[in-house]
Amino acid sequence: MDIASFFSEPLGYAFIQRGMLALVLVGGINAIVGCFMVARGMAFYGDALAHAILPGVAISYIVSGGSVGSNLFVGGLGAGVVSASVIAWLSRNQELKEDSAIAIVFVTMFALGIAIISTQDSYTIDLTHILFGSINGVKESDLLLMGAMAAVVAVIIVLLYKEFLIISFDLSLAQSLRLPVEILRLTLLILIAVTIVFSLQAVGIALMLALLITPAATARLLVKRLHHMILIACLIGIVSGILGFYASYYLDIPSGACIVLTLSALFGAVFVLKSGMSHLGGRG
Repeated sequence: MDIASFFSEPLGYAFIQRGMLALVLVGGINAIVGCFMVARGMAFYGDALAHAILPGVAISYIVSGGSVGSNLFVGGLGAGVVSASVIAWLSRNQELKEDSAIAIVFVTMFALGIAIISTQDSYTIDLTHILFGSINGVKESDLLLMGAMAAVVAVIIVLLYKEFLIISFDLSLAQSLRLPVEILRLTLLILIAVTIVFSLQAVGIALMLALLITPAATARLLVKRLHHMILIACLIGIVSGILGFYASYYLDIPSGACIVLTLSALFGAVFVLKSGMSHLGGRG
């Protein structure tokens, strides 16, 4: 098989074309949002929120009569926004640290999701797709919804970029400039929730954290300025998603796992290269 056939063969299927477009959207916007999470040290929040949307997903699944699709985004988004709002409220006056608030909401919502799921007799196959992803199952309606939600997240980040930059690196400066810190923090938390929800079908709840954090963490090894970091992370997220998807197609391995492993391999290569260069520089 020549190189052209290698890349063109999978694209002969409409569902794979939709999957590729979904990965471009998901990989890019997750990397952008992930940069603010890495800058603020919020990796644990991303993992917690990805699991906290489970009750909303479960309720939508039950109400829709067991169908998987755009309806799950509605329930997941509702649960994500509620979780983000409760976390922001609990930690608003620093009486309860943010990581403690995240942990409490995470375990409560996840337990609630499990309780709701356990009331159903048959749910294993469809909800497995939600937990571990099913990029091949993306429909045109799902793709349109992903595009719309990604556009909303991107526009808000562009409009509030300077404010998010300040609250990510210097809260004292934000307060001295009289910025609405709590509103901005809640907005960022909700944007993370929205991003997680529309990315469900790519890698699922269980592997969601890798899509958010790994591209941003890899980019941070290479550059320090946030706008450079966002550009590189976005490129890493998109390219790794596509490469992982091709690997999934030819190796017959679940797409979510392949994408995460591709991201991790790239991070490992950059980390080793960076460490090697630092070691050589130290010796020099």
